[in-house]
Amino acid sequence: MRANLSLFQRLLPGARRAPVYDFPGGVHPAEHKTVSNRTPIAPGPRPAQLVLPLNMHLGAPARPIVAVGDRVLKGQMLAEPAGAVSAALHAPTSGTVVALGPRPIQHPSGMDALCIVLEPDGEDRWAERRPVADHTRLGPGKLIALLRDAGVAGLGGAGFPTSVKVNLGDHQRVEQLIINAVECEPYITADDRLMRERADEIVLGIQILQYLLNPHDTLIGIEDNKPEAIAALRAACADSDVEVRVVPTKYPSGGEKQLIQLLTGKEVPSGSIPAQCGVVCQNVGTAWAVKRAVHDGEPLLSRITTVTGDAVARPGNYEVWLGTPVADLLHHAGVDKERLGRLVMGGPMMGFTLHDPSVPVVKTSNCVIAASAEELPEPPPEQACIRCGACAEVCPANLLPQQLYWYAKTDDFERAQHHNLMDCIECGACAYVCPSHIPLVQYYRYAKGEIRTQTAEQIKADRARERFEARQARLEREQAEKEARRRARLEANRKKQEAATDSGAGDEKLAALKKEVGQASSAYKAAVKAAKTAEAQEADNAAELRARADSLKAEADRAKAALRDAKAAAPAAAPAAPAGSSALAGLKKAVGEASSAYKAAVKAAKTAEAEEADDAADLRARADQLKAEADRLKAELRDAKAAQGPA
Repeated sequence: MRANLSLFQRLLPGARRAPVYDFPGGVHPAEHKTVSNRTPIAPGPRPAQLVLPLNMHLGAPARPIVAVGDRVLKGQMLAEPAGAVSAALHAPTSGTVVALGPRPIQHPSGMDALCIVLEPDGEDRWAERRPVADHTRLGPGKLIALLRDAGVAGLGGAGFPTSVKVNLGDHQRVEQLIINAVECEPYITADDRLMRERADEIVLGIQILQYLLNPHDTLIGIEDNKPEAIAALRAACADSDVEVRVVPTKYPSGGEKQLIQLLTGKEVPSGSIPAQCGVVCQNVGTAWAVKRAVHDGEPLLSRITTVTGDAVARPGNYEVWLGTPVADLLHHAGVDKERLGRLVMGGPMMGFTLHDPSVPVVKTSNCVIAASAEELPEPPPEQACIRCGACAEVCPANLLPQQLYWYAKTDDFERAQHHNLMDCIECGACAYVCPSHIPLVQYYRYAKGEIRTQTAEQIKADRARERFEARQARLEREQAEKEARRRARLEANRKKQEAATDSGAGDEKLAALKKEVGQASSAYKAAVKAAKTAEAQEADNAAELRARADSLKAEADRAKAALRDAKAAAPAAAPAAPAGSSALAGLKKAVGEASSAYKAAVKAAKTAEAEEADDAADLRARADQLKAEADRLKAELRDAKAAQGPA
C-alpha cells in the first residue's frame, strides 16, 4: 500500500491513520486564486430580468407549469421535473412571467434553449416555505421527493439531479460518501469561500446525505492550498463522524474518479460509475443546497459564483440569483470593458469562451473570468503533432491522447471508442502541456458529440425498425385472422351445402316412397274391385283375381311401412330464419370489434403522448384510422337495419 501513497502524504504525520493515494498524470498550473478569495461572499446584482433555462441540469428539461402574464412568488415552482432524471425550477424572486421561449444559454456552441423570462417586482415576496427541522422523521422516500421538487442538482460538475444520485435502492451498499471540496481549477474560489463562511451549514447538509445513503465512511477531500477552509471544516466536523482528508494540490484532483482514487485507492473501471464501486460523490455546494432545501424550506434559487480577472474592479464571490445575465454580474463587479479581452465561463482549463454576455447564470455556473488580453491571450496557431508523448504523461485517466487526437481528426470514431474516448474527463491537462498548441480537448468534444449523435440516431433507427416490425407483425396477424375467418366461412358454407344436399336426397326418397305407396294402393284397390266383379259373375278366374288382390295388398303394406320408417329417420326441419338476420349479426360483431380496437388505440396514443414517445404521432394516426373504420361499420349497420324494416 505504501507504494501507492503519494509522497506528500507519506511526509505528513498521521499518514497511517488517514492514507491519501495518488492518481496518474496531472499538472500544476498557476492558481490565481488569491485574486478572488480575500473578500467575503457578497450579494449579487438585482437584474431587470431573469432568464431561466429549463435545462440547467443534466437530464430531461423541466416542464413549464406557468404561462406568460402569471405573477409568481419567490420560491414558487415554475417548471416541474419531466422524467426520471430531471429537476424542478423555481422563481428566484417574486415578479411576473413575461416570456417563454428560446434564449441564448451558456454553452460552448452558443445554442439557444427554451427559457422562462421573469421580470422581478422588487418586493422579493416569498411563497409558503415548509422547513423540516428533523429530516429523519420525514423518511428517505419523502426526503428524496423533497430534493427533486426543490430542484437541487450538483453544483460542482455537470448538474446531475441530486435526488437521482442519492436514490440507489437497497441493493447498492455505499461504502464511502465523498464530499468534493477540492476546487482544483485555477481562479475558482466559490467553494473555498463557502467553506470558510458556512461550514456548519455544509455539515448539516452532509448529515442529510448520510441519512439517505447510510455510508460506512464519510470523507471530505480538500486541497492543501485552502488552510482557512480546512480549519473551518475541521471545527464544524469536530462532533461528527465526518473525516476531513487533505490532499496535495494537483490538477485535476477534483475530478470525481481522481478524488475517489486519492481518498480510497479505488479505480473506477472504464464504463462504470462510482456507485457501482460503492462510492457516491457530492460537492460541498450541493451539500449546502441540500441543507437549505430541507432545514430552511428553500429550493435552489441562487449559487455562489466567482467573478475574477484583471478586467474587473471588484473580484470576489457573489451569491447570484439563477437566471441573472452575466452582463449584469460583470457590471456589478465593476468590469472595465476597455480592458476586457476575453470572457470565460468556468475555469481556464475546462471552461469555454463566452461570446454573448447576455447568457444567464445557471446551477453549474461556478466562475466567470473577465480577463485582459495579456492575462488570457488567444492560443497560438495549431501546429503539427511532434509525438513527444507529454500529453500521455499528464493524462489523469491513463488514456493515449495522441492516438485519440488522430482518431478524432480522421473521424475514426470506432477506434476512438475502443481507446476509451468516453473516459476522457476533458480536464485540458493534455492541451496545457502540448508544445504544438493543439486544442486536444476540442477534438475530443467533437468526437464525443458525433458519437452521441450517431448513438442517438442508431437508437432512433432501432426504434423505427421495431415499430415497423411490430406493424408488419400486426398486419400479418390481421391478415392471418382475416384468412382464418374466410376459411371458416367457406367451411360453414360447405357444411350448409352438404346439409342441404342430404336434406334434398331425403326429400326425394320420401317422395318416391309416397309415389310407390300411392301406386301400390291404387293397384290393390283395382284388383279388389276386379275380384269382386268376377265373384259376382261367378267367373272362372275369380279365385285368381282374389289372390292377385291379396298380393297387391301385401305390396302396398310393405310400401307404407317403408314410408313410415323413412319419415321417422329424417331430421326435424329447422324453422326458417328471417332473411338478413345473419348479415346483421356479422355487422354487429364487426362494429363491436372495431370500437374496442379504437378505444385501445386511443389509450395507447394518450400514454405515448404523456411520455413524449417517438411513436406518439403514429399511434394517434392509427387511432384516427380505427375511428373512421368504426364509423363506417356503424353506418352500414344502420343502413342494414333500415333496409330490413320493423320486425
